Amino acid sequence: MIDIASGHAAIDRYLADGYARVPGMSSRFSAAICGHLIRRQTEFGVSGDMVEIGTFEGRFFIAMTLGLQPGERALGIDVFNWPDEGVHGRLLSHCVAAGLGSERFFTWKGNTRTLPPDGLRSQLAIKQARFIHIDGDHTHESLSHDLELAHHVLHPAGVVALDDMLHPGYPELIVTVLDYLKRHPDMVVLSIIDREDISAAAKFLLCRADMAVRYERDLMTSFSRFHFTAAGKVMGRVTLVLTPEPKLADIG
Repeated sequence: MIDIASGHAAIDRYLADGYARVPGMSSRFSAAICGHLIRRQTEFGVSGDMVEIGTFEGRFFIAMTLGLQPGERALGIDVFNWPDEGVHGRLLSHCVAAGLGSERFFTWKGNTRTLPPDGLRSQLAIKQARFIHIDGDHTHESLSHDLELAHHVLHPAGVVALDDMLHPGYPELIVTVLDYLKRHPDMVVLSIIDREDISAAAKFLLCRADMAVRYERDLMTSFSRFHFTAAGKVMGRVTLVLTPEPKLADIG
């Protein structure tokens, strides 16, 4: 297991004892980094709800919800019918086991493509989201719609995490993200969190350009041993890469 922590006591307890027992494919590596961001947002004075599109049984959802402050709530959105109709009940059981009361989260069952931007905002306790995780239907149309939903409710200092980026099973999704960035030049990819394996795939972290340097410096300092110094580049912008094994391939 990779030795990495968010610095948030409740999140780290769950990551150490609970995370792997909840079915799902999000990596512990990325959850620790995203949990760290939620902790730092609180320290920066950023307040808002958390939204996850594609909650499944709640592995990643629980970790992020544990990092919220009193009065903030997490919204889990899913069709909740795969692999069977019992998935929503299992999500609720996992939340209870992690110590989350019903006042800290709620769920919405349905396809986000039927949800208009104002409809999402009306579901939020604080009417804006400081952290949004998108792991929904992996098609161009759905991801494009989910990105616009997220953009509409995102706190000015908020972060959007996109799952399964650069995944060999969904190679075209990167085009959808680039199209979104062209439509919204105020947004940038602040970091790429590298995959652990074929299922625990890479995440892109997006934020507004005026917040990117602050978040980047914090991540580079906090996770220096995971910093891939060659970096990446998205839309011509040098992008921070965090990876479990930050090394270049041997050539010989």
